[in-house]
Amino acid sequence: MTPTMVEQMVERKIGDRVVRLVRDDITDMEVDAFVFDITEDAKLGSGHGSAIQQRGGVKIQEALDAIGSCPVGEAVITTGGLLKAKHIIHATGPKFCAPDEEGKLRRATRAALRLADENGIETLAFPPMGSGLYQVPVDLCARVMVDTVAAHLANSSKVREVLFAIPDSRERGAFEARLQEGA
Repeated sequence: MTPTMVEQMVERKIGDRVVRLVRDDITDMEVDAFVFDITEDAKLGSGHGSAIQQRGGVKIQEALDAIGSCPVGEAVITTGGLLKAKHIIHATGPKFCAPDEEGKLRRATRAALRLADENGIETLAFPPMGSGLYQVPVDLCARVMVDTVAAHLANSSKVREVLFAIPDSRERGAFEARLQEGA
């Protein structure tokens, strides 16, 4: 897999698995699946949600409508529709200043990784969940997500490669620092 907009490859090896930081549009990546942070009512919403709907087609939201909801800290999986990714794992993360913000983010990340394993996904891309619209502090987001992914990959996961797709410089710096801390 070759990222399309990489300045400098930042990665961490975990046994025979790898975690990489890429500057890429998650909705246009050639991966088995990517994670998308949805609301509890399982609606795609705006921003990347609109891009998913426009590029991926109506089947994605139809699948979410059939599921109905996704409580905070949980995840569900749908087709990737017409996108390059075969699947989308929709996870509901915390909002800023929500009680147990860190725990909810950790549970949502673990839930996404569990679904990836259950569905034979080997390449998985994550956004920085909650750090945009929901204002989860980016340092907290980076620490929890990188550490949760690293712990999961160290324990016989079927996932071979995790990509953190982060085009924003502010978010990228926090994830880069956290990945390098454990290298």
